[in-house]
Amino acid sequence: MCGITGVFNLNGATSIDEADLRQMLALIRHRGPDGYGIYLDDRVGMGSARLSIIDLSGGNQPIGNEDGSLWIVFNGEIFNYIELRPMLEARGHHFSTHSDTEVILHLYEDYGPECLKQLNGQFALAIWDIKEQTLLLGRDRIGIRPLFYTVKDGQLIFGSEIKTILAYPGVTARFDPVALDQIFTFWSTLPSRSIFEGIHEVPPGQYLVAKDGNIKLQDYWSLDFSEATETPHSLQDYLDEFECLLVDAARIRLRADVPVGAYLSGGVDSSTIAAIIRNYTNNRLDTFSISFSDPEFDESSYQRHMASFLGTNHQVVFTSHSDIGAIFPEVIWHTETPILRTAPAPMFLLSKLVRDNQYKVVLTGEGADEFLAGYDIFKEAKIRRFWANQPDSKIRPLLLQRLYPDISAMPNSNAYLASFFGEGLMDTDAPDYSHIIRWRNTSRGKRFFSEDLRAHFSSPDRSINSSITYPEKFNQWSPLSRAQWLESSIFLSQYLLSSQGDRMGMAHSIEGRFPFLDYRVVEFCNRLPANLKLFGLTEKYLLKKLARKWLPTEIWNRPKRPYRAPIHRSFFNENQPDYVSELLSPAWINLTGLFNPDAVNQLFQKLATGRRIGETDDMALAGIISSQLVWQQFISNFNLPQPVTDGEIIKRINNQGNPALYPILTSPRERS
Repeated sequence: MCGITGVFNLNGATSIDEADLRQMLALIRHRGPDGYGIYLDDRVGMGSARLSIIDLSGGNQPIGNEDGSLWIVFNGEIFNYIELRPMLEARGHHFSTHSDTEVILHLYEDYGPECLKQLNGQFALAIWDIKEQTLLLGRDRIGIRPLFYTVKDGQLIFGSEIKTILAYPGVTARFDPVALDQIFTFWSTLPSRSIFEGIHEVPPGQYLVAKDGNIKLQDYWSLDFSEATETPHSLQDYLDEFECLLVDAARIRLRADVPVGAYLSGGVDSSTIAAIIRNYTNNRLDTFSISFSDPEFDESSYQRHMASFLGTNHQVVFTSHSDIGAIFPEVIWHTETPILRTAPAPMFLLSKLVRDNQYKVVLTGEGADEFLAGYDIFKEAKIRRFWANQPDSKIRPLLLQRLYPDISAMPNSNAYLASFFGEGLMDTDAPDYSHIIRWRNTSRGKRFFSEDLRAHFSSPDRSINSSITYPEKFNQWSPLSRAQWLESSIFLSQYLLSSQGDRMGMAHSIEGRFPFLDYRVVEFCNRLPANLKLFGLTEKYLLKKLARKWLPTEIWNRPKRPYRAPIHRSFFNENQPDYVSELLSPAWINLTGLFNPDAVNQLFQKLATGRRIGETDDMALAGIISSQLVWQQFISNFNLPQPVTDGEIIKRINNQGNPALYPILTSPRERS
């Protein structure tokens, strides 16, 4: 697990300064504090900040092949490297390390970019091919590990995080109005956009090839929800195959030369993964979880029950409203984007707890909700379609009260249901039918946008759908599958695995691993019949059937409770952080130009006097504060730390690309 960065001269005309690479590495020290490495020649400079997990003594990067014609920097893990290595050795390849990184390099020698199809892992990588004068940037199938890039003055600049790109001379940050509009709709930007103009992200399941001054993106894998065409299996057959895949996915994710722990939320997903570790391995199992002072968000009783059931050494980080508010600026420094939720903040504290307990790796349950239909949004869409068959029914919309029981306590709840969830009810052929209510509700936060920001959009009534590129087969999939594609390709990849996942873990040098996101498990789930995922209104049906084997009834049979964290109470409480009133002041709102100062001030006054606000205003508040913080940290006051020093770094320098001088290896030990 590492952070990577680099510069490629698209036309070979500009020199690359080693000092710039050192400065870029300094911005991602948190991703890899165990070692630093640089490769440099007349076309390419690449750097690595290493978090050593596999081959602790021999896996330093960058790594070259036998004749020095290929070099790689790599962020992530390849879990099937043990199976791939003997195959490569049989084909005549020679290894100088025991790392998974070197396996990728030798695969590339034989298969080129198509080698990515053979990797079972989570990764972002750069491979420099000297013979072909080609740079490859590749990213894993689901988008677990980030990889950003931009082009400036004939150079391709890339890195694991945006801040490392901004450290390169001449690259500056400017808000992209369209990106902010997308965040206030979808909760995130759409692939391959970032919040900053001109800085892009390699989309999941794609690779970028830079050669002869040109850049090209290419798919090597994509989400496909086409159901299996062969004769349907029995339920037991599906259960057996699912168990086999999931157990193997968890077991290979325990491969490490350091201890591996697990997150335990108290839900069925993380509990299942923890139970597999306990039942199928001899590994010591330490588990970690979040407890909230606010009972509305707390699940600690389930966590304690599961930890006791498994007999784990369980550690808990207690989180208050004040804790979330206090660390939120640091959270945004790591997300590098505005967010509409505070949920990443407790995850930031959780990863610190893991690190404080001398762990570097944890297994978690992410992915089950997306690929086994665990979220209420899937049930909501199913009920609305059922209602649309008899739109005049007074009974069918009442099913929504099973999802949102608080609605039944509202005055005129039936009228509210008909009004809120009935909007667009009959438009069942719309590709965004499952998500349009969520997106329209979120979009209400745009009423806080400034006139200057609104002026960037050609039409105030622009279609949400026009922003999304749908797959060719999309209309052939079942309604549930279409909803799952939207949830997994936007919410999962762009927000959950990024702002709430990779960034919060790597802020404290913690690597998360996700058995449910093993591509074999994903492909299996995607071809399942819909009723094995959502059976009536029972979510994750197949998983719950399997979980009975390992979990107590109180866990596998408990109602789904999505992970959330308090928003306005985190910023407006007895320990209100100073930055809140400053960033929401008319002076600062006018300075950034993103929001309407009068509208923001009205919201501020409402919260300052303790008045109740709804979910839309809650999310807007998080979006406004985080946008102001992004502007402050990355545009107004972007500070560069001290660069990585000569005593910390291993250099591999190819002088003028001459193989006779290739490579020169210098390190503190050799110099002494």
